[in-house]
Amino acid sequence: MVTRAPFTPSPPRPRSGARRNRQRGSLIAEALVAIGIFSIAALPLMSSIVFVQKHLRGSYQHAVAMEAVDGEMEILLAGEWREFQPGTQPYELHGDAVKNLPPGHAELTINGRHVRLEWTPDRHGGKVVREADVR
Repeated sequence: MVTRAPFTPSPPRPRSGARRNRQRGSLIAEALVAIGIFSIAALPLMSSIVFVQKHLRGSYQHAVAMEAVDGEMEILLAGEWREFQPGTQPYELHGDAVKNLPPGHAELTINGRHVRLEWTPDRHGGKVVREADVR
């Protein structure tokens, strides 16, 4: 009878350097492709965020202008309009919120008993106009 020697596993062979380098290269390539796909997907999202930010800033500035013009118009209609000469003249808006307005100018026009207050931004945006007849 033949006796066998007990099984002894062979020690693991070290990986070759070329195979390890190929695996590392594949991993880097996959990471670059993933970053590229993420960047392409994120570009439209970033541009829409910028668009929304500009739109919201414009809406806020228009609301501030309306608030300032409405407040000044109430003061004018309460009797302050008598302090001004007939015709068109520059007018200074008051209040803390006016600091948040973009550069612009306000004009007061008095024509008989008709009072008109208008704020116009220097660059872009809509102007705000309030008119009324005084008693």
